[in-house]
Amino acid sequence: MPEYKNMFARIGKTDEEVKARLTELFNVIFFDEEEKFYFDSPGGEMGYMLDTGNIDARTEGMSYGMMMAVQMNRQDIFDKLWKYAVTYMLHDSGVYEGYFAWSVNPDGTRRYQGPAPDGEEYFAMALMFASSRWQDRKAPFDYLCQAQTILRHCVHQDEMVEGGNAMWDRSNFLIKFVPETPFSDPSYHLPHFYELFSERADECDRAFWKKAAEASRAYIAASAHPETGMCPEYAEFDGTPRHMFKKDMDYYSDAYRVIMNIALDCAWFGKTPSLCKISENLQKFFYENTEFGVYGSYMLDGKKHPEPAMHPVAITATLAAGSIASEGEYADIWLERFFNTPIRKGERRYYDNCLYFFSFMMLAGEYRVY
Repeated sequence: MPEYKNMFARIGKTDEEVKARLTELFNVIFFDEEEKFYFDSPGGEMGYMLDTGNIDARTEGMSYGMMMAVQMNRQDIFDKLWKYAVTYMLHDSGVYEGYFAWSVNPDGTRRYQGPAPDGEEYFAMALMFASSRWQDRKAPFDYLCQAQTILRHCVHQDEMVEGGNAMWDRSNFLIKFVPETPFSDPSYHLPHFYELFSERADECDRAFWKKAAEASRAYIAASAHPETGMCPEYAEFDGTPRHMFKKDMDYYSDAYRVIMNIALDCAWFGKTPSLCKISENLQKFFYENTEFGVYGSYMLDGKKHPEPAMHPVAITATLAAGSIASEGEYADIWLERFFNTPIRKGERRYYDNCLYFFSFMMLAGEYRVY
């Protein structure tokens, strides 16, 4: 089992102080009338996480909210989020049967029909933790069964549904950007989740998930620049950057999550030297080449792109999370900087504060396997 550590103790913060701060962060996200981005639906039986920059609910945020809720032992919030996802996002027919529409309006009407695989993998992991922590109930709250069903579709959709596409390429064990595409997104790669899927998914797929964990660690290392540690937002299956959506930069919003994912993999399953080096390189680059809190967008070699970072607080948060993996000289500096950085307020608070919460929770030693 993982050894959960309060990393902030390295900068003099007590367990009590850190846990109180984590509770405060959760309360802001879910209950603060000015800054929350969790909302109950009319009637109060369901709830959703609002992307405050795009005014939609997306599988990314819904599954993030469920993970926050199960970690903080709030089954009431978890069940509201899951009921909303099942009611408004889950496809019950067609080529996406068993998948979730990645973006809906707050009232549940769909903006996009297609799924985004990072939502499915977070849904599955959160549901597995819920099953262990709270026990299964009647559908749709038979959490483990729901998780296994999601993963079955992720791996076998092309075999289960006419015209469907799996979310993982079974030939190389790598997650796709979307089911129809033969390329990936490095920030989608969660080897620590796949290790747990290899113990809890359908028995026939457990060997697949074990190989997926190994393949994802290798893929992250292959996609990272050897000096800056930056991974691209989108990448081919060989790790080569792929530019999409009229973006000609590499290190942008999705990519900030890679170092956070490396950190949690290290916390739960031990350090992988090649991934730890990525964390050290990123911390070094941002310390030596940027003004703290004033970040841009970058090419992998560190060349600055004219477009500024849309989520600067997320960059600080995830760089600090990297201190779990990093043994470099800047690890404690980033811990100190993050602890003294307030959560983001205003229009773009959703994404920054999701990554802020996850980074703080893992550094507090409170992001746990159930």
